[in-house]
Amino acid sequence: MDRVESALPPIPAKRYFTIGEVSELCLVKPYVLRYWEQEFVQLKPMKRRGNRRYYQHHEVLLIRRIRELLYEQGFTISGARNQLADVVAVAPLHDEHDAADVGGETPLQAARTTKAILAAAATSNGLEGRAVRALQASAPAMADAAWMGPDLPDLNKLSPDSVMALREALLSIRDLLS
Repeated sequence: MDRVESALPPIPAKRYFTIGEVSELCLVKPYVLRYWEQEFVQLKPMKRRGNRRYYQHHEVLLIRRIRELLYEQGFTISGARNQLADVVAVAPLHDEHDAADVGGETPLQAARTTKAILAAAATSNGLEGRAVRALQASAPAMADAAWMGPDLPDLNKLSPDSVMALREALLSIRDLLS
């Protein structure tokens, strides 16, 4: 997988990508991307005026994964679809024992790691006090979002304080990026 990702250009930090930009970022022709939309239910770019497609960051990552499965690992469309479905079915590790059995981080460990990384990044970018605490408080939600993308039903299960902390963190990140 490292070989595939190193050959692909880095994904710029922006909210939406056109089909042409995604084509260049993933080294896949636009007509292939349109075909993959029909074959992979997870791939649903936003459509605007004139049926123009706008892809978000998580969709670009998904396209790169699909590309890897098809072109590098030799899966058929059906096989790649099954692989993606298997990842979604196996992904939620709610029990710490399950995570320990497979040798991965537990959700608690992942949240702590994310929290430490966010604190280091925030302080190195000149953030102080409230912004650092907001980023750290949102670490568990951000760790989940980074793995599977946003899942709104799960977001509704969070406490209002966690949602507000996540909102503050996202707003401060937006301010940093603008």
